Amino acid sequence: MTAVAVERVAERTAPYVTAHEEFVRASAGPAWLQDLRQEAITRFAAVGFPTTRDEAWRFTSVERVAAGRFSAPPSGIPAGVREAVARVVVGEPHERLVATFVNGRFTKELSTLVGLPSGVVVGSLADAMRSHGDLVRTHLGRYASAEANPFTALSTAFVADGAFVYVPRNVVVEQPLQIVFVSSGGEEPIVSQTRALFVLEESAQLSLIEQYVGAGEGTYWTNAVTEWVVGDNAVVDAYRIQRERTDASHTATTWSRQGRSSVFSAVNFAFGGHLCRHDIHAVLDGEGAECTVNGLSVLRGNQLMDHHTTIDHAKPHCNSWELFNGVYDERARGVFTGRIIVRPGAQKTDSKQTSNSLLLSEDARSDSQPQLEIYADDVKCTHGATLGPIDEKSLFYLQSRGIGGQAARNLLTYGFGAEILNSVSLEPLRAHLDDVVHARLENRAH
Repeated sequence: MTAVAVERVAERTAPYVTAHEEFVRASAGPAWLQDLRQEAITRFAAVGFPTTRDEAWRFTSVERVAAGRFSAPPSGIPAGVREAVARVVVGEPHERLVATFVNGRFTKELSTLVGLPSGVVVGSLADAMRSHGDLVRTHLGRYASAEANPFTALSTAFVADGAFVYVPRNVVVEQPLQIVFVSSGGEEPIVSQTRALFVLEESAQLSLIEQYVGAGEGTYWTNAVTEWVVGDNAVVDAYRIQRERTDASHTATTWSRQGRSSVFSAVNFAFGGHLCRHDIHAVLDGEGAECTVNGLSVLRGNQLMDHHTTIDHAKPHCNSWELFNGVYDERARGVFTGRIIVRPGAQKTDSKQTSNSLLLSEDARSDSQPQLEIYADDVKCTHGATLGPIDEKSLFYLQSRGIGGQAARNLLTYGFGAEILNSVSLEPLRAHLDDVVHARLENRAH
């Protein structure tokens, strides 16, 4: 970097370096955790916030957060948090398993965790560092390392609490587990360093709903990192729903590592936020593993959603499927960069990647970059992308059957998103998301 660039990096990272020094003095933790934090803040201070000159960020400017001054959130339960949680949890009250985190901290009084199977642990990452120290040390920061990107490094530098889920060998969690992360602004702009570590041992099974929601009125930024450890023959059915306030910023990294013959299915929904970036990295590290990563974005106004995905086939006989659909209205913008890697020796790989964008206005925009890196010769890998407005012939057909113009547009738009909605196997969640999508489309008509 030039001298000017180095000076600019130092200027923008200095507040966080100073805050980290204060954080370390006030935070307890084992030596390994202190080392992990120090390595991460050193990395962040060296590289700083990404810019559009970086290839991986050329479609997405993070100036909104890089130029801001965000502080650690206050403790307690701010106004509006309880209502925000009530709006997003699904299912009958007596059947819910809910763990709530306010500004990154486990909040027991807003959680309902009665009826967990024996041996299953759900709750505070800080508590897990004491009760399951070796397990946390083995996995925390191992996959989503500080080298992944500057936002992951920043999260790791300030890791103190977060969500921890552990499912022992051969245990099946019958009820879906709901993890709700609530970020709330204060008098000053705040940043929530939201962390999650989910560990499933061999042949364990879990359905999990991971939600991000905003409360209050102050300016805030959520910086989230989630790590999944999926053991041999384990089965995961995961849903991630991002519905931050539309004036908020949301940066996120999700890493998953799969063992032999495991199945990991993840569906990502993006409805909120002003500036949003989600990096997804799935490593199929055991022979016979299967991975499905789907996503649906429904955006309008000046919203931006940037999905960066990497499906890494590290072992042979693994399958992956990836489908991301985006609906963009007004001046909204979508970015999708999908990368498939087939490592040497990963023969018999079968991988498919598709990205589709529906533009509902002339000012909406979408950019798609599919990428393949193949280092084995006996594989089947495909990718494709589509982009365009509503099909005029289909619109004419519906209108000729007596359906009004706006109703016909909403129907076709909903059908575009239904492909992803129909992949939700949890009926209460699918019905809830169906209502969310319909509401967003109906609001467009007014």
